[in-house]
Amino acid sequence: MKLLVTGATGKLGTKIVETLLETVPAEQLAVSVRTPEKAENLQARGIDVRHGDFDQPETLDSAFAGIDRLLIISADGDNETRIRQHTAAVEAAHRAGVGFIAYTSLGNASESKVFLAPPHRATEAAILKTGIPYSFLRNNWYLENEIPSIQGVLAGAPWVTSAGSGKVGWALQQDYAEAAAAVLTGEGHENTVYELSGKPMTQEELAAAVGKVIEKEVPVLQVDDSTYADIMKQAGIPDFVVPILVEIQQGIRANALAIESDDFEKVLGRPATPIEQGISDIVSGITQTEQ
Repeated sequence: MKLLVTGATGKLGTKIVETLLETVPAEQLAVSVRTPEKAENLQARGIDVRHGDFDQPETLDSAFAGIDRLLIISADGDNETRIRQHTAAVEAAHRAGVGFIAYTSLGNASESKVFLAPPHRATEAAILKTGIPYSFLRNNWYLENEIPSIQGVLAGAPWVTSAGSGKVGWALQQDYAEAAAAVLTGEGHENTVYELSGKPMTQEELAAAVGKVIEKEVPVLQVDDSTYADIMKQAGIPDFVVPILVEIQQGIRANALAIESDDFEKVLGRPATPIEQGISDIVSGITQTEQ
């Protein structure tokens, strides 16, 4: 049984590979990466490192050759680019005769109005079209996405949001990584859709949890989208990123990520890591980096 993970040198991919290595012999594991030089440490550990570039479909045919079970980690980029890249990867998997595809999607992807949803919806459709057994791992939202806000709070700033009372099912990347590894290696996951979500919380509830961890009251500043954009610019966020952050806040405000689900328990046999523990881990990481 040969397993392959795409995007294995990214933040999520790295965690997935490390989790897989806890139970899978290195010789059964392959990775497909755009820049093989960045994966030399994996090759040194006995993993089969293959060159696979979603923008060069011809490289994917050899990257996916002989693979039984494939995990496609969604790529970065604008929606049009991601749709093109993901479709190329799915078509290459079909040509290679891959027996199972797991894909890191987005919460409620088939119905979501979040601006990030179209590539995930298109990729799920492309996978369904192949007829290959699949599992859609609909990841809600990474707690690590809030690191800039947590850093701001540690520096004395308020928690700034324009998301109103919208809720999010935050969970640590490690939880999502362990779920992906479990689905890739486990049995009974064919033709499944997992809504992987922590307990939905509002911005106020998350800020309160941060305050509990750092033992300091965290004021929440609810603003409109325009003010939020201005504050982000003043905080040094690049201009091209600001509209993306505003759209994320809009999606949260519309409760697009307020997904109640026990699918982490189905896949891992446990719920997502408690939110205060996750925040504590993140705060420890920030503190160590600053020392």
